[in-house]
Amino acid sequence: MRFIGNKEKLVEKISQILISKNIKGNSFFDFFAGTSNVGKYFKKKDYQVFSSDLLYFSYVLQKAYIANNTEPKFEKLLPKLNIQKPLTAKPLQLVVDYLNKIDAKEGFISQNYTPKGTGNLEIPRMYFSNENGKIIDAIRIQIEKWKEKKLLLSNEYYILLACLIETVPFYANILGVYSAFQKIWDARAVKKMVLRPIETVINSKENKVFNENSVHLISKIATDILYLDPPYNQRQYAPNYHLLETIAKYDNPIIKGISGLRNYEHQKSQFCNAETGLNELYNISKNTHYKHLVLSYNSEGIMPQSKIMAILEQFGKVELVEFDYLRFKSNSNGKSKTTKFIQEQLYILTK
Repeated sequence: MRFIGNKEKLVEKISQILISKNIKGNSFFDFFAGTSNVGKYFKKKDYQVFSSDLLYFSYVLQKAYIANNTEPKFEKLLPKLNIQKPLTAKPLQLVVDYLNKIDAKEGFISQNYTPKGTGNLEIPRMYFSNENGKIIDAIRIQIEKWKEKKLLLSNEYYILLACLIETVPFYANILGVYSAFQKIWDARAVKKMVLRPIETVINSKENKVFNENSVHLISKIATDILYLDPPYNQRQYAPNYHLLETIAKYDNPIIKGISGLRNYEHQKSQFCNAETGLNELYNISKNTHYKHLVLSYNSEGIMPQSKIMAILEQFGKVELVEFDYLRFKSNSNGKSKTTKFIQEQLYILTK
């Protein structure tokens, strides 16, 4: 998934650095879960994973990848669908194939985020093609109907939602985030959307996920490795991913503006301001129960390196490791347009 600060391509490097520094244990707290890629990686390493995020669509991914520890069987649903099950087909693939064949249906997404649905606006919204907007609605409505009829177990419900959340970005007419749509159609945005199954990650631990401000959990969770990957700049995540949030919740929110933003007043991060971010970092570093704290930041972050070090050094030995990586496309603005690479800063604190 295209996501600001996504560590999917960096987590292997981060893991290698931690191993080289003898940073290890049995539990891992992904404090800002986002796409769940980091938590998923350490779950595969058989850590007990705790993860949390303010965004509900992130919680959906966490429930599907982190909390779930079994292959979905859809034992209640499949008999109702009258599907001839091939011996080699996985149940999830069968359900995804079924959803790919249902009739498109008009709903909240097609009515508010496609050119046809917003033709009355001065600038019609071009987030999704008319066809794909209805496909998204049809799939989302069908998943909710199955839930209401009690044909889905809890993990099966979140897995299907995660399939949709993971598929949508491949057909969204955006540069990388949903704060704005492109005025010319991207080639992939006009292709008919095809729902994709997600992978199931299984380990031997009881993994726990939360949809709340992780700061509220610091007195409740003890972990060997506390991993922090906060926002690096002033841009809040909620408005940048408002459409994924709406698809996940499907709650018909009041929306406004050219982009059709939903209210995100209660989903703001303190780390999008340098002063409040440093205060929050101090609070987390001081009050969370951990052996090792690992902070992922970068060389263009709004919190100064000297002040980060000054806070962390109050609680133990700190080492800073830096390495280059390719800049996230939607961050290439202003003076940064000429800079292709950026430095990842890995602050490693051992209490």
